[in-house]
Amino acid sequence: MTDSIPPDPARTRRDWAVDTCLFLLAVGVGVLSAVDRMSLGLAEPEWFFDVEQVVGALGCAAIWVRRRWPVAFALVLVALSAVFELVAGAMLVGLFTVAVHRPPRTSITVFGLSLITALAYVLLRIESDGDRGLMLMLGVAFQGVATGWGLVIHHHRQLVARAGAEARLLAEQAQHHAREAVAREMHDVLGHRLSLLSVYAGALEYRPDAPPEEVAGAAKVIRESAHQALQDLRAVIGVLRAPVGELPQPGLADVQELVDESSRAGMQVELSAPLPESVPDTTGRTAYRVVQEALTNARKHASGAEVRVLVAGAPGEGLTVEVCNTAPGSAPAASGGAAGQGLAGLAERVRLAGGHLAHGPTAAGGWRVGARLPWPP
Repeated sequence: MTDSIPPDPARTRRDWAVDTCLFLLAVGVGVLSAVDRMSLGLAEPEWFFDVEQVVGALGCAAIWVRRRWPVAFALVLVALSAVFELVAGAMLVGLFTVAVHRPPRTSITVFGLSLITALAYVLLRIESDGDRGLMLMLGVAFQGVATGWGLVIHHHRQLVARAGAEARLLAEQAQHHAREAVAREMHDVLGHRLSLLSVYAGALEYRPDAPPEEVAGAAKVIRESAHQALQDLRAVIGVLRAPVGELPQPGLADVQELVDESSRAGMQVELSAPLPESVPDTTGRTAYRVVQEALTNARKHASGAEVRVLVAGAPGEGLTVEVCNTAPGSAPAASGGAAGQGLAGLAERVRLAGGHLAHGPTAAGGWRVGARLPWPP
């Protein structure tokens, strides 16, 4: 029940309109009560009526500061309403304000206290038993409406706030997934290109006495690969700016270019069978990434190994992608199968496409990466 003091931001135009309406409502209830009292000519000291008018006026004026101390404002007016009738309108505003800005438990507690003071008022101020029952029912009805209306608004605001929080959470999750997707694309694309650069740069480093033609050829490949890496980087970053599906994406037909490019870089790569046709875009794109990642890892970790690429399948049976390399010629077999972040990201990509990825060493000391992807009839 402790009434904390929230920040006091500048009132908006809507706040001024609400406060003005509530102030006029409280004043109107007080004026009607005063006129009714004067018309009935009740037997009471004149000074008491004067004091009651002052208390009623102060209660209405306090409406303008009720936002800072809603519970204290309501409790004071509830207590005064046990004796002074002219604060009834301001007291109803207090009940409404507490119900809007405080938890329901606090609102129900203040409402319960207001019922006690309503009973005290009819016992202290009303002389006729018939009038007492009617006045008590009217008081309970008005106080219940004020509290109930405030609780409805409080609940609505909670729903809006919860919906906003859920929308922000969904936006953050979408942003996180987008970052992961871009990170995977950058790893797949740039890892492949940069591994080619590493192969040719390593050749120049270990053969400084190579003929000028070979040096010039290697430098040309390095320059072209670096240029292509920049182009690929621009394409990946362009995903952040362009609508989904606007940028061209590699497909299964581009696997042949991957194999040819790796062969030109000095790898022993063989495509075991013709590539299937009419593969769905998502399946073909995922298959391309599987082959790309496997060739990149073979180039980095299994230098001198022979690599075999197999892509086969049919509609309704699924698509099988398999990349196997023999034992590396200049490194231990385990290095050819070091499963790093690339394979972890590739497994996630395959899973999102509805498939399954498996990788591990072979009996001959090489390494195998295989994926099974859906291909609907």
